[in-house]
Amino acid sequence: MSLHATTTPETQAKLDTQRRNASISSFIIAVLICSLIVSILFYIALTPYFKKQEPMVTFTPISETTEKPPRPEFKNDVQKRPPSATANASNVISPNIPSAVAITVTEMSIPALDFGGSSDFGASGGIGYNDGVNGGPRISFIPPKSSKRCSKKDRLDRLNNVGGKEAYDDQVISALRWLQKTQQDDGSWNAQGKPVAMTGLALLAYLGHCETPLSPEFGETVQNAIVYLIANGKKNGGGLATSTADRQWCYEHPIATYALAEAYTFCEAFKISIPGLKDTVIAAGNLIIGNQNINGGWAYAYQTSGGHTDSSVVCWQLQALKACKTTKLEFNGLEKSAKRGIEYLETCTAENGTVGYSGPGGRTTMTPGGSLCYQQWGKGKRSLTLKGIKWMTENNDFDYKVHGNLYMHYYASQAMINEGGSTWSKYNKKTMVNLAENQLDDGSWPKPGKAGHGMSSTHYATCLATLMMETYYRFLPSSE
Repeated sequence: MSLHATTTPETQAKLDTQRRNASISSFIIAVLICSLIVSILFYIALTPYFKKQEPMVTFTPISETTEKPPRPEFKNDVQKRPPSATANASNVISPNIPSAVAITVTEMSIPALDFGGSSDFGASGGIGYNDGVNGGPRISFIPPKSSKRCSKKDRLDRLNNVGGKEAYDDQVISALRWLQKTQQDDGSWNAQGKPVAMTGLALLAYLGHCETPLSPEFGETVQNAIVYLIANGKKNGGGLATSTADRQWCYEHPIATYALAEAYTFCEAFKISIPGLKDTVIAAGNLIIGNQNINGGWAYAYQTSGGHTDSSVVCWQLQALKACKTTKLEFNGLEKSAKRGIEYLETCTAENGTVGYSGPGGRTTMTPGGSLCYQQWGKGKRSLTLKGIKWMTENNDFDYKVHGNLYMHYYASQAMINEGGSTWSKYNKKTMVNLAENQLDDGSWPKPGKAGHGMSSTHYATCLATLMMETYYRFLPSSE
C-alpha cells in the first residue's frame, strides 16, 4: 500500500507565484550588487581627476581709512642667551594684557651658532653652500648661506674673505640701534607716508643681521614690527598696504610679504610661534600670484588686465615669491607665476643686457634689479644676465653725495657679490667703501645725492644702506 501526495491547482499556482517572485528578487539584488561594484570601481578610477582645485586669490580694494590696525602693548621677557650654545632655555614673549597675538617660544635648546670653518667661496669668488658637516650643525630650516649671518664669527669671516671690513658689522649694529629709536609705538616706521613698506624694509634689515624676537637687544623691536604687519594684513583682508586705495600699493605689498616670509623662515628655525604669521604669509603670497597681469608682469593697483606694468614693480614681486618659496609653505602656482614674471622681464631686456622700465631701452637703472632676479630664478649664467653685470661694472658712477642711487645699488650690491670674482672686487672697492664712509654718527645715512625712486626720508636711505652693508653675509633666502 503506498501513499501519493498531490497538490491542488490552487496550491500549485501559489508555489509558481512564489518561485517567480523569488527569481525576480534574486535578479534585482544581483543587478544592484553589480551596479554598486561598478560604481566603486568607477569612483576609484576617476578620483585623481577630481582633486579639489584651490581658487585663485583675487583682491578687491577697500576704502582708504586712517584707522590704525589694533595692536596690544607688548613687553619682551627674553633673557640673554647662556654662554653655552647647547644650554636649555625657556623663553616666553608675552603681552602685558591677555591677547590672541601672544608669542610663545616653546622650550628648546638654543641652536649652536658657530658653524665651523668650511669655506663657502669657490676659486672664482662665487658663493657656494655650507652643508653643515664641517665644523658643526646648522640652524634647522634656515637655508645654509642665510644661517651664516647668525654668528658674529662667521659674519666677520665673510667680511674678511670678500673685501669688507670688520668695522662694517659694527656700523650695521649702529644703524639697527638708530632704527630701534625711531620705531613708532604701534611697531611701524612711518616714513614717506608708507609705513607698511618702510616697516617691511626695516624688518628685512633686522633679519639680515639674524635679529629675531629672541634677540636680547632687538627682540622686542623685531617682534613689534612683525605683529604690526600681521595686523595690517588682517585689517586689509590679506593686502599689506598703508592704503589699498593707493594704486602704488603694489610696491608695499611685496616688500612686506618679503619681510614676513623671511621672518617666518627664521621663526620656524628658532621654534618661535607667532599667531597669524603663517596664514598672513600664505595669503600675501597667493595674492601676488592671483593678481598677476595677463602680460606676465604686475600692474599698479594689481590690475590683472591693462594698467601700467614695469620692471620695478615686477622685481619686488619676484623677490617676495622667492622668499615665499624658501618658507616651504604651499602656494598656488608659485613656480608658474615666477616663470611668467621672468618672461616679462625678458621683454624689458635689451641685447646689451640692460633692463628698461617697461621695455628695452630708455632708463637703465633697473638693470641691477633684473640681473638679480635672473640670478634668483636660475638664470644667472645666461648671456643676457652676464651682459647686464658687465654693463653695471662699466657704468658704476656711485658717489654717495653725488650719484648715490641707493635704490639701484640695493640690487647691484647683491647681483655683484653673487657674480663674485673680480667683478665683485671692483664694485666693492668703489661702492661699499664710499657707502660706509657716509654713515652719520647716530647710525643713520642721510638722503644721498641723486637718491632715485622717490627717496625722501632718512629712514628709507638707512634701510637700503643697511641692507647693502649686510650683503657680505646676508645672502638672502631669495638669492638661493
